[in-house]
Order: sequence, then C-alpha cells, then structure tokens
Amino acid sequence: MNLRTRKAIGTISTVVFMIVYALIVGAIGGLLVVGRGVFFELPYYILAGLGWLPVVMIIIRWMSKPDQ
Repeated sequence: MNLRTRKAIGTISTVVFMIVYALIVGAIGGLLVVGRGVFFELPYYILAGLGWLPVVMIIIRWMSKPDQ
C-alpha cells in the first residue's frame, strides 16, 4: 500500500473514530457523570478529552510510514 492510500484511509478512519468516540463519551458522560459534582465531572472530562490521543497517534504513525 502506498503512502497516498494510507493517508486517505487514515484520514477517513480518524474522522470516523473521532465522531464515534465523541458520541460515546458524551452519552456516557450525560448518563453517569453530569450532576454528580465537579469532583466526578472534572476527572471524567479530562480523561475523556485525552482518551482519543493514543488511538489517533497510532493511526497517524501508521499512515506516515514511508513506502517500502
């Protein structure tokens, strides 16, 4: 697979992942966290806000590999 194809697949998968992740995190936060006070909400939204980074970093690393 060449670099151009990997970048196209990586871009599409990143966008789809971010949309699905935001919907899931928002739903979980709305059901379990909202209204419980700042000591539950703040750590949840900090962790949820940073939770997408490892997955996207793996996708970016994969799509930026040089051609063989």
